[in-house]
Amino acid sequence: MFLVTLALYVAGFLTVQHLRARKGPWEIRFASDTNGVPSITVGQSHLGIRGVQLTFSGTNLPSAGDPVVLRFDDPAMESQLPFGRVLFLDSTFLPGTVTLELFGNEIELLPRVLILNKQEHPWKSGEKVPLTVRQAATVNGE
Repeated sequence: MFLVTLALYVAGFLTVQHLRARKGPWEIRFASDTNGVPSITVGQSHLGIRGVQLTFSGTNLPSAGDPVVLRFDDPAMESQLPFGRVLFLDSTFLPGTVTLELFGNEIELLPRVLILNKQEHPWKSGEKVPLTVRQAATVNGE
């Protein structure tokens, strides 16, 4: 009986883990151009979302160096953002939900829609969306 119970537990656990991770996480590239204008580029391969770029005019970052690409699959990575902060991260079943505050803008990544400052915006691969600084900028999660 113990072996049957153990086998069922292991099979159930592995099935749930597969279902949880099979679609993969959101990937966000944090960068700034030569003028120091910050941007993020969002992608999620399973959903077919590629190259959605949000730029933040009205602020300049000091030389940011190389772009940083983060995969939002682990809540512990919240402190790794080069700029802005994570307001909410649900990575239970990927891609999950990610809500960021970047330069006063609230950006929410959901599988069905992108939400910018509480307004729904349909996903369009390759789209460039300009945003402006809405309040004091948050840099390095501070």
